[in-house]
Amino acid sequence: MRRALAFAVLVGVGATVWAGFGTAGDKTVRSASDTTSVTISNEQGTTWTCGFSPFNGDVNSLSFGPVYEELVFVNGLKSGATTNWLASSYKWGNGNKTLTFTIRSGVKWTDGKPFSADDVVFTYQLLRKNPGLDLNADWAVLKSVSKKGNKVVFNFKTSAVPYFYYIAAQTPIVAKHIWSSIKNPVTYKETHPVGTGPFKMSSCSPQVIKYTKNSGYWQKGLPKIDTIYYPAFTSNDPANQQLASGKAQWGSQFIPNIKAYYSSKSSNNHYWFPPLVNVNIFINLKDPILSNVAVRRAIAYAIDRGKVSRIGEYSYEPASNQTGIVTPTFSSWLDKGLASKITYNPAKAVSILQKAGFKRSGGVFHTKSGKPLSFRIINIGGYSDWVASVQVIQQQLKAVGIKIKPENLSSTTFDSNAYNGKFQLMYNGNESGGPAPYYELRQLLYSKNSAPIGKTASSNWERYYNSAVDKLIEQYGATTDSAKQHAIVKKLEAAMVNDVPVIPVTEGVDWYQYNTKSITGWVTQSDPYAKPAAYEIPDWGVLAMHLRPK
Repeated sequence: MRRALAFAVLVGVGATVWAGFGTAGDKTVRSASDTTSVTISNEQGTTWTCGFSPFNGDVNSLSFGPVYEELVFVNGLKSGATTNWLASSYKWGNGNKTLTFTIRSGVKWTDGKPFSADDVVFTYQLLRKNPGLDLNADWAVLKSVSKKGNKVVFNFKTSAVPYFYYIAAQTPIVAKHIWSSIKNPVTYKETHPVGTGPFKMSSCSPQVIKYTKNSGYWQKGLPKIDTIYYPAFTSNDPANQQLASGKAQWGSQFIPNIKAYYSSKSSNNHYWFPPLVNVNIFINLKDPILSNVAVRRAIAYAIDRGKVSRIGEYSYEPASNQTGIVTPTFSSWLDKGLASKITYNPAKAVSILQKAGFKRSGGVFHTKSGKPLSFRIINIGGYSDWVASVQVIQQQLKAVGIKIKPENLSSTTFDSNAYNGKFQLMYNGNESGGPAPYYELRQLLYSKNSAPIGKTASSNWERYYNSAVDKLIEQYGATTDSAKQHAIVKKLEAAMVNDVPVIPVTEGVDWYQYNTKSITGWVTQSDPYAKPAAYEIPDWGVLAMHLRPK
């Protein structure tokens, strides 16, 4: 879950950023009487860089959804229900090795040029030629993409129904007439995005992004609101203040004691936190000590996930289990026997280390060569809940003879260290998941999502390589048999328990607050038509498109 695009600096800076956005004379301020615009409150950790490349994992949620669109929308909160989008229809063939999309007619780019099948083919060829843009490893399963009239044909190496989500729903389509002239698309900043979506990026400053309605949008009569303001917040506190005061209508962040601080302030203030993925401790498997599975298992046994949930997350994010299966969202996939194998047991953690030959001295276990079990854990300082959670974990590990040293990093440093594998331990929940647990497990475990230390990994940041697990992931993609898919996922759960490549701690929720005073059409628990957080791609564009004045 990418709950923000970039990360932490200082609370004081956050207040300064909002002050700059709300000065008198600033014509981008939403007035109290304005019912045709929405302001988003989502802690970012830094000011905006005003880059909008939909293929840059750091900033793609600023454009993928409101500006750029997908072929088919897949609803992860409704078991993967599909809605045709830039494709008007699709059909599988050749034993599910061929997928043909009919491309929607009458769609235009926001510069007025017509959208066509050529743009779709170009987009996927762009990913093939530039692997750094292929965030979901589409070309790990694709053989070719070609055009036949107004249809685009995808040929796969094997039966590939589960890859539909990545191909159709998680790949933004870009304009050939613009991107074909870009010399280095991997580093391209994209300051003036041209898309097919319901909104245009109207202006951007370090303090605020302004989106305005695309009056020529292909879904006639939509969107209903004219403007979206997306201020930059560098920490939770000032962002929370804007929500509590009603100055922002759409929130996507952690709020401590939310009933007292937010929902009790007005009958128009509401929230919903659906669990979707895990917040994990990522373990650098190339570290000479952490590469020992005994150390990883000891860490897993030493963590009281329930206590982390209660203290760090006010119980908004439930405790995870070591299989990585999020419940109740995906309960039918959970192997309860595996889930019960690694639970809080500090005595077991100590026993594992002792049996593995580690010696305790001065309260800390050491290797045979005398090196202490002492590790850096990088975190996002602007996320007060994660900071508190890591502090709880620090005390729990100390009790079993393992020392961790939290480092709350700036956005640039955190991203660089995460993607390039320059960490020992990392507290992170920025995987995006999907309509089944397979998608998060694929992100966590598939070796083709990883890269050598020093090279950029799209996910699998822990650098886990297991050919048997890769084969299971590919077998899942080759079958449409639900029973076989469930059996494969349970084998992936076993790998999570046996190898402990990452340690799920809490279930990452979509942080979502909304105000109904002047705007309606919001996602609700009874009408979950899209993931509701303002960082979900492409869902937040779908939600914004549905909003309307009362």
